[in-house]
Amino acid sequence: MIIACALLVPVTVKAQLPTAQQIAGQMRVGWNLGNTLEAVCGEDAWGAGHTSQQLIDSVKAAGFNTVRIPVAWFCHSDTINSVIDKDWIARVKEVVDYCINDDMYVILNMHWDKGWLENRVNKANQDIVNKRQHAYWTQIANYFNDYNEHLLFAGTNEPNVHNATSMSVLMTYHQTFIDAVRATGGNNSSRTLIVQGPSTDIEETNKLMNTMPTDHVADRLMVEVHYYTPYQFCLMDNDANWGKVFYYWGKDNHSTTDTVRNASWGEENDVEKFFGYMKSKFVDKGIPVIIGEFGAYKRKLSPPSDQALNIASVEYYYNYVVNSALDKGLIPYCWDTPGGLFNRSTGEVINKGVVNAIMQATLGADTPYQSKK
Repeated sequence: MIIACALLVPVTVKAQLPTAQQIAGQMRVGWNLGNTLEAVCGEDAWGAGHTSQQLIDSVKAAGFNTVRIPVAWFCHSDTINSVIDKDWIARVKEVVDYCINDDMYVILNMHWDKGWLENRVNKANQDIVNKRQHAYWTQIANYFNDYNEHLLFAGTNEPNVHNATSMSVLMTYHQTFIDAVRATGGNNSSRTLIVQGPSTDIEETNKLMNTMPTDHVADRLMVEVHYYTPYQFCLMDNDANWGKVFYYWGKDNHSTTDTVRNASWGEENDVEKFFGYMKSKFVDKGIPVIIGEFGAYKRKLSPPSDQALNIASVEYYYNYVVNSALDKGLIPYCWDTPGGLFNRSTGEVINKGVVNAIMQATLGADTPYQSKK
């Protein structure tokens, strides 16, 4: 039945939007509207306030030309028929339009949202998850059908997968997503869609994601992974019995006095190795890859720890990751939350060091980043 429906769509319609490779070639570096529309269960639930055109204008002015919008849908639908609240999808459209107004590319996703999908990648929940996945994406795709190639859909977020069995279940979620969108016809017949690697982890994706879902139109799929390596530098809050928080990262940023806080893994060589995996596995085969999230955070330190060296390390991290990603044909999207890079009320850049480090990386390796320690 799915094949029969697909054959009813004229070939001219199916090929109307540019390919994933063509779109990837126009994207440069992206930004996440984090902790906002995916907050459980409302836009300001995690302190984001009301997203405005002014904020998105500032993101564009800073140099970003593509935005990833994480969205919760389960929170804003009934639990029986998975019907999305009309006011909610209308609000999502407003935010999408802020980006489209600025001629930006937009990725609209299915985020964590209480884990209804990503924490249930297993045989026991496969049927109910696929049913919801189909219902949500049919509604979303229909609602946004008239948008051109500047709007991309991403089927999941960080699906919790660590073995081949769960990977096979995840592939059914991806297939349901693709089939639901394509069945709505029109621009969705050839819209670029993004599928996520297992846990969006590069090593797991390199090991487990050895096939792509089936699509009825060629060259309209991208792959998504995330990058928070090393965890001890990027995300870890407190020391653990297995390791300490890293304050300093990069070959020229190691402390000679606070040595236990120097990164001991996950530095430049690992960035090259991991991003190289994605280049050879997907990009070199014509499948674009986005790093849908990456980031590291400045710490509030006191002596004998070195605050200035930590700031230099974080800025260098952003610069190096973006530079390496772009060099290998990957599209990086920094993760940002309220109070991070931008003032969500005024749009003012409040972390100029990181934004400058990102944008300098877009100029290429010929203009190496000079950190100010």
